Amino acid sequence: MSNFLVVRQGDTERWTLNEPASRNALSDSMVIALFEACLRAKDDKGLRTVVLTGAAGAFCAGGSLGSFASAIGQLLPPGETDPLIALNRGFGDVLHALTELPQLLIAAVDGPAMGGGFGLVCCADVVLATQRSVFATPEVTLGLPPAQIAPFVWQRLGDRAARECLLSGRHYRAAEAREFGLVNHVVADGELEEALHDTLLKFSRAAPGATATTKRLLQRLRGPVPDLRDEAAIAFASALRGNEAATGLMAFARKQIAPWVKNNAAR
Repeated sequence: MSNFLVVRQGDTERWTLNEPASRNALSDSMVIALFEACLRAKDDKGLRTVVLTGAAGAFCAGGSLGSFASAIGQLLPPGETDPLIALNRGFGDVLHALTELPQLLIAAVDGPAMGGGFGLVCCADVVLATQRSVFATPEVTLGLPPAQIAPFVWQRLGDRAARECLLSGRHYRAAEAREFGLVNHVVADGELEEALHDTLLKFSRAAPGATATTKRLLQRLRGPVPDLRDEAAIAFASALRGNEAATGLMAFARKQIAPWVKNNAAR
């Protein structure tokens, strides 16, 4: 079964991250499929709305370290080009492609939206979330920078909220995420589909051409998302091969507290 599902119903497509065993973590193949879907949708004149969601009670647990596992804490041999750079930059390409979609992009979140999943949410025009949903950018607590998502979090939340979120790694419930502007509407658990249906009806009043033009004007008004893809990819790759990431990820895997956490902060 595919880990990225596309279902078309009239002028709406639902894109589902479909890897329940990993809580829909972003594998290399999932990132490629999502990017290809964006490229196709951008030129689809009959498509008016894209709904991005996750399967089996989770939105997205963040980036999958499966293909990175052997590189954690391992220095790159002199003279070699780090393959991690291209892999990480590919996710940056996805984030930029999502923000450039001419269609209305709705993120329907049920469950955790972590790290890269948080970044995906920041690209949406409208975000619906169930009460049980939780949001976080925990990378720094693992010894990693939230490199590719940082510009999108910053643009979505503003400098003050983005700094607290990105530099603390704390978890936010859906109501808190609505307060600082990440989420538009919070709905009761089990009512996401009904809320999504109502949202699609409300926005169906907007003509597709006018929607695309308005999105383009709004993007120009606030300015394009700063393009840090290359710098972010290099920073992420370097950090993953460093001691902090090796220590932090090992502590996380063993359900231990990282050595840089103060005792009172771990309670």
